[in-house]
Amino acid sequence: MGNSLKAILAFVPSNKCQKYLLEDLEEMPVDKMVDLSGRQMRRLPVHICSFRELVKLYLSDNNLNHLPPELEQLQNLQILALDFNNFKALPLVVCTLKQLCILYLGNNKLCSLPLELRLLQNLKTLWIESNCLQYLPEVVCELSLLKTLHAGSNALRGLPRQLQGLQELRTIWLSGNLLSEFPPVLLDMPFLEVIDVDRNSIRFFPSLAHLPGLKLVIYDHNPCRNAPKVAKGVRRVGRWSEESPEPRKRSGAVIDITLDEKPLLPPAAKAEPD
Repeated sequence: MGNSLKAILAFVPSNKCQKYLLEDLEEMPVDKMVDLSGRQMRRLPVHICSFRELVKLYLSDNNLNHLPPELEQLQNLQILALDFNNFKALPLVVCTLKQLCILYLGNNKLCSLPLELRLLQNLKTLWIESNCLQYLPEVVCELSLLKTLHAGSNALRGLPRQLQGLQELRTIWLSGNLLSEFPPVLLDMPFLEVIDVDRNSIRFFPSLAHLPGLKLVIYDHNPCRNAPKVAKGVRRVGRWSEESPEPRKRSGAVIDITLDEKPLLPPAAKAEPD
């Protein structure tokens, strides 16, 4: 079905048109997964919420700005993708899905997250990149099992001290924000394995050599005067990294990296829960 036809039918609320958009998806799939990405939908068909054994629901790249309360019926859902939509606020019904392990919220218009997000205590991966966040909501610091946090391409200027309480956190992506200094709280998180602060405004990097779990730090495209010191075996991507010795005086040399060097999961490739 062409995208133009989908876009037209998305405005028509009749059951017949909605079934056409869903290509006759009337029964719960055997693999317990529904992928409605890129359907130009403006509302989620309520009958999808009757698939109570559903484990994965992908709604990426639509025109959604709300979700029906019936979504609460999907209590077995582990993966929910809402990225590339028009959400200005996270629908509270999402916070009732307590088995969620992975939640994609990137590329929306979110300026905050509700306190009810703390109810998602099984959440391990949270993607909130490319939104309108000027600060990292403190409720994120209450997600005790969180392992991966992608908060790049927002307007963050710092991180809350409470973040150090996330002792399961291993990977944090902060590229493309407004950080003028390396977030001090990250210095107290020895369990971190990957830190990405690419494309910020950091002028000085403290030593990271005391972080025993660190494996990779990406700090390229910052106006820094030095490279972060790291322990032996830790890979650095940025100015004066392993490929080029750090000079005593500031140099304009920048080491370019290719996309495949940065272990960043693209939105199109959805991760599976551990």
